[in-house]
Amino acid sequence: MVGACAIVPAFDACSTLAPVVTGLRAALAVPVIVVDDGSRDATELVARDCGAIVVGHPENRGKGAALRTGLAEAARRGMTMAVAVDADGQHPAESALSVLRGSDDPRALVLGVRDLVRDGAPASNQFGNKVSNFFLSTFSGRRLRDTACGLRRYPVAETLALGARADRYEFEAEVVLRAIAARLVIVEVSVVAVYPPPGGQTHRRSVADPMRIVAVVARTAAELRFGRKTRRV
Repeated sequence: MVGACAIVPAFDACSTLAPVVTGLRAALAVPVIVVDDGSRDATELVARDCGAIVVGHPENRGKGAALRTGLAEAARRGMTMAVAVDADGQHPAESALSVLRGSDDPRALVLGVRDLVRDGAPASNQFGNKVSNFFLSTFSGRRLRDTACGLRRYPVAETLALGARADRYEFEAEVVLRAIAARLVIVEVSVVAVYPPPGGQTHRRSVADPMRIVAVVARTAAELRFGRKTRRV
């Protein structure tokens, strides 16, 4: 699709990154931007060898910060849509393609929706997703089926304009809440996920991250309701 790219936040992902990048380039036929989030291994070298555009952080800052950096790079290159894909191999290229094609509206936020039971997600993932879904659905007034899925299509300029500030996984929840408040179109697309991802590595914390998501959702809801910024979590 014209004006589209893929963004892959990556931290110490050299063992899983190559098939992710090559699969995206083959299936989506769009530029792939890898954000090397302070990796201590050969993530940057692998990304470049696979033909990705590489931008990076000198130190690890978190997935949210990596996504903002990727979106800023996409905007600099004139891209209007960006499909975010995890570096661990959880998201097959075919699922990324479904999300890319999920809406004809380039300003829509397209969310991948997994069937965590069908796909064999660990119980901790299922619990964390239920917590995130409950609080985001409650605060937004809209039923949301999978708020923790990292596979989604962002409208580049519109997402950056939302001003989401969280640096870690909770960035994804904050964006959804702000997008609903800004009346962006939200589209949900069923996708397949792979558990355990190739290499078996995840940086998500089963208890701490859901709790941070709840805190950020509450903070963001307060800002949106009362019109003032609260302390960053």
